[in-house]
Amino acid sequence: MEFTLEPMRTLMKKHGAKRVSDKACEALSDVLEKKTKLLLEQSDRLSKHAGRRTVLRRDVKMAKKVLEK
Repeated sequence: MEFTLEPMRTLMKKHGAKRVSDKACEALSDVLEKKTKLLLEQSDRLSKHAGRRTVLRRDVKMAKKVLEK
C-alpha cells in the first residue's frame, strides 16, 4: 500500500500548512501506512475471532480502541 504525495500535501494544506515539502509528504505517508496496516490487521483478527470472514465497521472501530490503549 502506498499513499501518493499529492493527497498528503492537500491534507496538510487543508489543516493549515502554507507550503509542504515532498519529504514532509513522504513522512506523513509512511506514518499513515504503518498505522493503517496495524488497524487493518487488528480489524481482521477481530472479525476472525467473531467467526466471520468479513471485516465490519464495528471491527474497525473496536480495533481503533484496542490500538489506542
